[in-house]
Amino acid sequence: MKDAQGYYDAFSTSYERERHRGYHAMIDRLETEAIAPYISVHGRVLEAGCGTGLILRRLGPRAVGADLSRGMLTKARARGLTVVQARVDALPFRADAFDAACSFKVLAHVPPIREALGEVARVVRPGGHVALEFYNKRSLRYLAFRLRRGHIANGTTEKDVFTRYDDVAAMHAYLPAALQPVATRGIRVVTPLAALIRVPLLGRVLCAVERWAARAPLFRELGGFLLLITRKG
Repeated sequence: MKDAQGYYDAFSTSYERERHRGYHAMIDRLETEAIAPYISVHGRVLEAGCGTGLILRRLGPRAVGADLSRGMLTKARARGLTVVQARVDALPFRADAFDAACSFKVLAHVPPIREALGEVARVVRPGGHVALEFYNKRSLRYLAFRLRRGHIANGTTEKDVFTRYDDVAAMHAYLPAALQPVATRGIRVVTPLAALIRVPLLGRVLCAVERWAARAPLFRELGGFLLLITRKG
């Protein structure tokens, strides 16, 4: 297994190759739609694990990103975004510095998960919302992960980085006492293969169903990505 920083530095060279269309564009839309009612673009928002800034740039002019990878941050800075190099479990910000925070596709790759969530909670003011995305063990995506580890870049696969899949109970158990759950959203609930989103008619249907399923009580907790929206007490 590679060190996490080296893995993401290598990944940064091809990270955006397919990010602006199809499956990845759908996922980014679903995530930003899910947090929109809770995170104001006029507030000071932290994205913990911002990557190249594709979501960070949508979070408003006062948004700040933190990421482990120098390669990812180079691309984010080229977009004119405010970013710092830091681990999620060691954030270089004062307590209560932000009005809200979010993290997508990152926490599943952080071994000290409780420390990371404690740090994200620490830097958000009381009353602010924190949106935390986990990889869901009760999902089609988890089954695909078990059967096949996808190629990433330069001879790298998903096996080369720490990855954790959790059930809902574990996700809630990781939360520090300061964070109270207020909503759950499922991301990628019904799409079995990412490539299907590229099929013109089928792709449009799947996108519409995914938007509905993200909020549907009977389906949302089956999402490949499970987004817990919390509020700091």
